[in-house]
Amino acid sequence: MRPVNVHLVSLGCPKNLVDSEVILGRLGEAGHRVTPYPELADILMVNTCSFIDSAKEESVNSILELAEYKQDDPGKKIVVAGCLGQRYPEDLLKEVPEIDAIVGLSEYHRVGEIFDDLVGDDRRLSALQVKPPVHPAYSEGSRLRLTPRHTTYLRISEGCDNPCTFCAIPSFRGRFRSKQLDTVIAEAKELVQSGATELNLISQDLTSYGLDIDGTYQLPKLLERLNEVEGVRWIRLLYAYPKKFSIDMIDAIADLERVVPYIDMPIQHIHDKTLRRMGRRMGEHDTKALFDTMRERIPGLVLRTTFIVGFPGETEEEFSTLEKFISDYSLERVGVFPYSDEDGTPATRLKDKIPEAVALERQERLMLVQQEVAFEYNRKRVGQEVEVLIDGVTGSDAESDREGTGEEGPRTYGRSYAEAPEIDGCIFVPDDAGAIGEYHNMRIVEVDGYDVVAEPVRRP
Repeated sequence: MRPVNVHLVSLGCPKNLVDSEVILGRLGEAGHRVTPYPELADILMVNTCSFIDSAKEESVNSILELAEYKQDDPGKKIVVAGCLGQRYPEDLLKEVPEIDAIVGLSEYHRVGEIFDDLVGDDRRLSALQVKPPVHPAYSEGSRLRLTPRHTTYLRISEGCDNPCTFCAIPSFRGRFRSKQLDTVIAEAKELVQSGATELNLISQDLTSYGLDIDGTYQLPKLLERLNEVEGVRWIRLLYAYPKKFSIDMIDAIADLERVVPYIDMPIQHIHDKTLRRMGRRMGEHDTKALFDTMRERIPGLVLRTTFIVGFPGETEEEFSTLEKFISDYSLERVGVFPYSDEDGTPATRLKDKIPEAVALERQERLMLVQQEVAFEYNRKRVGQEVEVLIDGVTGSDAESDREGTGEEGPRTYGRSYAEAPEIDGCIFVPDDAGAIGEYHNMRIVEVDGYDVVAEPVRRP
């Protein structure tokens, strides 16, 4: 079968990005080529997201944009992958007839075969290549990485068993399945060999890693093994579920040299009544106790969390409790999302729906509270010496004349352990501070909103 040129648009979260890297890696193994130019592609592919309504809309719009290339060249094929394709395959085929194939989450290992069939003379496979997500959490080695060379995501499990009433992810990502520990370590070594020095651990639920394998929580053991991988500089935890986050896990973060003191732990709310309606497994008292313990045992801890406002039944009192919690607990990194119904979730059946305008107003109020917390955190950092990973340069289309015009030109930026890639602010540094991917000691000298400015430390 002749090689084909493939153009892929990857949408959504880092877990989707890893899926895209796996897909491209499998296509490369099958002899196909990747092109950044849709007009040169034989197959146009969108890895979709369906987490919230705006993500669904973006996914559909991306499919339709690529379908325009098919109008000019009917020989091009449109392929849909990802969560939207897994969740609504029949609806997508009906609504967008230009789609030639939908590849489900369990079929990425077969994309080479599927693409061979698409461009072959005798079509054999159905357009719907979607099966229930019950496959084991297989190795995701030999990925074609889309992140900068020095940083990457390492998925340690798939699916989720938590009963959150607002979340549809288990319905299309499946039950919780851990990768075998040796598989994760082998992937980590491969990623380091490809140039990565920062490993960002991702999962729907990092906390439960290993529980489905032998009934024990193996995250501390995994962190110990990863800490021993030669070439790793930073190991970061993203998407840790608060329930069952143990002292052993906390101490692993505190004690292991390469595990940075940064935890992304979505708690969604703090008021007990709201949390019960959400199906969360921790209340206000236990959540505060956990955060207090983490602060006490992990020096320099940076906490990231997310909240949902406007959840059905959320009273002004419940929202005010959340508002006060954010102010009192000085969380360094916070994301806030207005609630919206997700098909098939228990929350859609709850009464006392909050008007969208109220939810959006509460989102704005909460972010204003968090803004002051974040700015105060940055003000306290001025004068501190930090290790900075040089990440890149801001957009080259910016004005290059920084003086006189008031326009801000390209700026070199990096991150300390306190900034996760893509979701947090950054540290602006001098253009000659170092090469991309290098680590340098810097001193923070200025606050720039959610970002800070740093200069190299000059030793006497």
